[in-house]
Amino acid sequence: MIRWIETYLDPFSSDRLDQPPQRLAAFFRHYLMQAWGMFALTLFTAALVAVLGAALYAYVGVLIDRIEQAPDAHSFFADNLGLLIGVTILVAVLTPGVDAVHILVMNQGIVPSFTNLVRWQTHRYVLRQSMGFFQDDFAGRIANKVLQTSLGLRRAVAEFINAVWYVSVFVVSALAILADNDWRLAIPLLAWIALYAAALRHWVPEIKQRSTVSSEAYSRLTGRVVDSYTNILTVKLFSHANREDDYARAGIAEQNVRTTELLRSLTAINIVVGALHSFLIVSVGGTALWLWSVQELSVGAVAASIGLAMRISMMSHWIMNVATGIAENVGVVQEGIGTISRPHAVVDRPDAAALRVDRGEVRYEHIGFRYGQAAAVIEDLSLTVAPGEKVGLVGRSGAGKSTLVQLLLRFHDLDGGRILIDGQDVRNVSQESLRHAIGMVTQDTSLLHRSVADNIRYGHPEATMEQVIEAARQAHAHDFILGLEDRNGRRGYDAQVGERGVKLSGGQRQRVAIARVLLKNAPILILDEATSALDSEVEAAIQEQLFNLMAGKTVIAIAHRLSTIAAMDRLVIMDRGRIVEQGSHNELLRRGGLYADMWSRQAGGFLAEDTVAAE
Repeated sequence: MIRWIETYLDPFSSDRLDQPPQRLAAFFRHYLMQAWGMFALTLFTAALVAVLGAALYAYVGVLIDRIEQAPDAHSFFADNLGLLIGVTILVAVLTPGVDAVHILVMNQGIVPSFTNLVRWQTHRYVLRQSMGFFQDDFAGRIANKVLQTSLGLRRAVAEFINAVWYVSVFVVSALAILADNDWRLAIPLLAWIALYAAALRHWVPEIKQRSTVSSEAYSRLTGRVVDSYTNILTVKLFSHANREDDYARAGIAEQNVRTTELLRSLTAINIVVGALHSFLIVSVGGTALWLWSVQELSVGAVAASIGLAMRISMMSHWIMNVATGIAENVGVVQEGIGTISRPHAVVDRPDAAALRVDRGEVRYEHIGFRYGQAAAVIEDLSLTVAPGEKVGLVGRSGAGKSTLVQLLLRFHDLDGGRILIDGQDVRNVSQESLRHAIGMVTQDTSLLHRSVADNIRYGHPEATMEQVIEAARQAHAHDFILGLEDRNGRRGYDAQVGERGVKLSGGQRQRVAIARVLLKNAPILILDEATSALDSEVEAAIQEQLFNLMAGKTVIAIAHRLSTIAAMDRLVIMDRGRIVEQGSHNELLRRGGLYADMWSRQAGGFLAEDTVAAE
């Protein structure tokens, strides 16, 4: 039975990628309905435990009256055997049995599986956000939202069922028992309910709002700390540990203020609940004793009434803490929705087909693009790259070269025009198939914190180990990979490379990235400063492999070091989002335009200095 409950809810049963609702109630409903059976069972068992708990006080009252009326112990047991057996079953069998089922379903069926169901679905949705989404935020903050929102949602619901729902059913049951004893006993409890509800209505929204603000401050603090750790090399290179202390200090100070404001509200509401606690016991107890004094209430009913009042009073502090806890968790969820439930900026069309690349022609037709409200980065640009043609993109920083490549990969959608691959508009094909057809080596290479083999195999997940090693050999990475060892003793291709590949040098990361693209063997190849991190000897060796890789492929290469792309079939010179020159290396030199000026600066400056230094 336990195994069945544990496996009833499969966190990975759904592959849904629809946008989570942006309204709080709808967001809760969106996920709760996927586990409604489990939650319905917990609601039922919690209510049953509450009713049985209240009934126990009624039984105690009846027992006291029967004891008082019995002439002796023998007569009491003889006359009340059925009642005693009923109380025994209630206390020893029914209540613990139902409570055990409730705990089992909650702890084994809901806590792990439902939490991870929400995490799984929100992670998959966020993972498919646009590049701009991730560029505008801290990775640590985004991860915190995904993990904490799922936890906050589950805690809010679990606490509602285990506390608010349970206590509500208990109070209603107690109200019925008091009214059955004497309708006047219900008046103090009704007054207490009204005052308690007023206190909740006043403070809980305030606590929820302050909890949201505190959660956001915590996320910003997490982002600041993770940012420092992620860029630890830069911090140490510039000797800015003290500066980073100040950066973190500001985040901690803000989070401290927000938490203090939240706790101020929690303190106030706990003081009020303490006063209501005393009011309920005094008012119910006083009313019961008055009714007994005028012989309108039995001793057993007095005992049951005071017992119920004391039980509810003890619950009141607990329920208030739980209610504020629920408000805090709802605040966490509310704040997380702002990150998780954003619509995807770049989406596949419902009828998106898989891209078919038969020839590899790339055509930009009058495209225009700007980042947000900024000035246009690309404006009315047209360019055709013939199948199998090798084109080099050249231009000063900010000319739009990398943007042109990102638009081809559809990291952003165009503001105007269209991009075609073999006549297919990239907006009409699935993003997965589009990027599967394009291999890219970037200047700023980051690797996954996994083994070297896993990083290379990322280009072709079904590749054999022999194919992985061959790709590494072609990228001149095999020899240094064999010498790797991580802190857990894993060696060679099994060694972990660290977050973003920090355990490897820039040149080593670049060679692993080249091996990854070699293994992918896509029909369209993009090289964005692919050899910039390599020394001259290794670069010369890899250039041969890159030329082999380019054979039969359509290639777009970006390079600031013009010597690395001078042999391309055609060079396209960009300036301020436009194409200003095109032609071969020699043609552009003879023309004496922007490219010739850039070449002369490199040939007469850095390259000449390098030559002298080498001599």
